[in-house]
Amino acid sequence: MAQTKDPGTENGAGAERLTIDALAHRTGMTVRNIRAHQSRGLLPPPALEGRTGYYGPPHIQRIGLIRQLQDDGFSLELIGRLLENADGSSDDVLRFTQALREPFGDEQPRVVELEELIRRWPDGSPQLLDRAVALGLLRALGEGRYEEPSPRLAAAAAELAELGVPSERAIEVAASLREHADNVAAAFVKLFLDTIWKPFEAAGHPEERWSEVQDALERLRPLASESLVATFQIAMNEAVEEAFGREVAQLRELPAG
Repeated sequence: MAQTKDPGTENGAGAERLTIDALAHRTGMTVRNIRAHQSRGLLPPPALEGRTGYYGPPHIQRIGLIRQLQDDGFSLELIGRLLENADGSSDDVLRFTQALREPFGDEQPRVVELEELIRRWPDGSPQLLDRAVALGLLRALGEGRYEEPSPRLAAAAAELAELGVPSERAIEVAASLREHADNVAAAFVKLFLDTIWKPFEAAGHPEERWSEVQDALERLRPLASESLVATFQIAMNEAVEEAFGREVAQLRELPAG
């Protein structure tokens, strides 16, 4: 396994120089996959000496980054585009994708058993459970276990049951909320793309502005949540006043008796 030390490389004295076989051994990746990453432009070319290519720490770090992004669900095509847009800066790509993947909220998912869900909604049906999964309110884990992405939402559902709200009606409301939430989320994502990302893209993805884009993405999180809550409070106040105003008016019209 060819591996040497180069005292005069830009990576510092004694920096490793690995052949492709040694790089494959070090990273646990096959030579074939390393060559495939090179052909896609995901890995920088090796330093050539005669007919032998030598790899170093930057290649090891890049392979680690690619694996991390793949584990996060990014395709190789998207990874390549991100690296290209960041002029190959692994640090910039990693910071941006971490900001992109950071959850919009501070809740930790909770695992529940089917028996608990049955106790919570005794009037429910298997179709109702499937509906909750389809809406993203639950994630099926198998063997009668489910994950609640939002325990707060689950607690609200339990309180609705205590108030006597039928499960079918609660799921209908949840479906409506999800539809509106999808629209709000899409609006904020479009806002970010139109006003932040596309101008950045049109400018040629200047390296000095990557931190600006990342900062905008991070600030979008609380802004989206706070704006949605504030708007909902205004809408809820107006809806309650209007609805109960009609009810009170109808009571006044009833004949005394």
